[in-house]
Amino acid sequence: MRYFELLDLPIRFRVDKALLTRQYFRLQKQYHPDYFADADEAEQARVMEVSSLLNKAYKTLQDPDETIKYILMEKGLMQEEEKYPLPNDFLMDMMELNEALMDAKMEDDTDAIDRIRQTIAQNEQDLYAHIASIVEADQEPMAEETLLPVKDYYYKKKYLKRILAGLN
Repeated sequence: MRYFELLDLPIRFRVDKALLTRQYFRLQKQYHPDYFADADEAEQARVMEVSSLLNKAYKTLQDPDETIKYILMEKGLMQEEEKYPLPNDFLMDMMELNEALMDAKMEDDTDAIDRIRQTIAQNEQDLYAHIASIVEADQEPMAEETLLPVKDYYYKKKYLKRILAGLN
């Protein structure tokens, strides 16, 4: 069963967190394994599966990046662990950013590291600006050609997050 369907939520990149939480707790009460202690094995297994799926769905849909990934995978536009080719100009910019990060770390230059953090934050904002109208639309995600920029955003942001992780 699909996450949005399971939680009875509209398919959106921007999930209503309050509604998500209400639906999750309502269903967790309904499908909590403790309530099925006297049920037969098959029913206990089914309830355990639903409960586990609820937990995965809730965790995924709470995270905007994981929600993007989930929707793109559901639409068949992304595969787990796929090798997505990023544009060369983006990769060149990231190589320069990585070099600046290595230099700043070697010199223990906290000001330079802060500037790199700011650059990464600005890059994320710029990337999001290109897809904001798609992600913030109050309708089900559209056709493949409309969603491809969202996929591009997802992989670029993932790259930026890896660099940011190297700062910490």
